[in-house]
Amino acid sequence: MRIALGQLKINWENKDANLEKLKVCLEDLAGTRIDLLLLPEMSLTGFSMNTEKTKEREKETVCRVRKLAEAYHTAIGTGWVKDTGEFCENHYSMISADGELLDYAKLHPFSYGEESLHFKGGGTLPVCSLRNFQIGVQICYDLRFPEPFQILSKSAELIVVPANWPSARREHWDTLLRARAIENQVYIAGVNCAGSMGGQYYSGDSIVYAPDGTAVPAKRRNVPGNEQIPEEAIFLLEIDNNITKYREEFPVKKDRREELYRKLGST
Repeated sequence: MRIALGQLKINWENKDANLEKLKVCLEDLAGTRIDLLLLPEMSLTGFSMNTEKTKEREKETVCRVRKLAEAYHTAIGTGWVKDTGEFCENHYSMISADGELLDYAKLHPFSYGEESLHFKGGGTLPVCSLRNFQIGVQICYDLRFPEPFQILSKSAELIVVPANWPSARREHWDTLLRARAIENQVYIAGVNCAGSMGGQYYSGDSIVYAPDGTAVPAKRRNVPGNEQIPEEAIFLLEIDNNITKYREEFPVKKDRREELYRKLGST
């Protein structure tokens, strides 16, 4: 499967401007076969707590991105804010020309950044199929909690981690992405934003790790019109579904003792 990581500078709370940038990027990539273009968390607004401005009830972002997926013949992963009443949900959807493949709500609102004052956590771990991969999602802060990754890895071969992860904690980002790939023997695709936004600086550091923890080689492509943000780029790479090979050669999962873990966790 051919993947593009859209490490983009997000225009703060400006959905129209970010959709236009996405369209420009897709047009620039039109001659390149891409099966899946991944965007960061809250792709069209940035990590804003101004939910009165960002929230959606009718899946406006999903509908608009679907038109681009259809026009450019590629699936797209995008983040958006769902209006669920008093508290919103931080969502990420995988969208193809045929419609929405997956809709995931972030399990762990980031209390340190006051996300929990405006958002509630989701409660499901959906998996979708694209090409010959089963794909799951965890969003940004979810990366710090290993248990859902273990659950997802029972069916998913690729777990996508869209984020707005500040550069101040970039070493945590890279270390945790690699650890999740190794301990679950899956592909982990981390896609982060770039540049200054909402009082934070984002260094990008988007990457895909293979099940053995090695980085998948990627080709950098500059974003059209960008001359001021060195981190902003699109990274192109290709992965093969060889999960079974990794797990047969080094069968860690067969030694897990999940009943014991549940027992220990309940004491």
